[in-house]
Amino acid sequence: MRAGPLAALTLLLAISDAGAATATSVSGSTALALAAVVAQYAPIAAAPKHTVASFFKGDTFFPYGGKISVTADKIVCRTSNVDITSRACDITFKIGKRALKGRDANELFATMLMAGVPAEGAAGSNIAGLSKLNCTFDPKVIKQKAGGGADCTFEPGN
Repeated sequence: MRAGPLAALTLLLAISDAGAATATSVSGSTALALAAVVAQYAPIAAAPKHTVASFFKGDTFFPYGGKISVTADKIVCRTSNVDITSRACDITFKIGKRALKGRDANELFATMLMAGVPAEGAAGSNIAGLSKLNCTFDPKVIKQKAGGGADCTFEPGN
């Protein structure tokens, strides 16, 4: 049996999309956690940082009404199963880079795993990464306590 032009086109499109990263999205409490952990290192103004931190610790009475955006170009975290004291993350923003170690790196790594970022292992290491992180945070919606107001999208992978 001979494959027709439509079958050949379908195969070609499938092969070309095989390497493309698939955007992932999270919302609600998971998005709030991811946005809050990244926001403390992000190059954003103090008021939005304090607002995100306040909501993350359960204080919904913080006086901020505007929407907040937390973005990062790339995040890569590593732990080791050989050197069990080794924990490190690199966060790349448009205007700089931040390196985390120890407890701070562990918090970010665990939060990324909670958000569904897959970890890969190689030569005694556990590595998880994402790119194009974009979180939006709407304090007015969060104050309603109905499960909404925080959304994040990202592309998983190192």
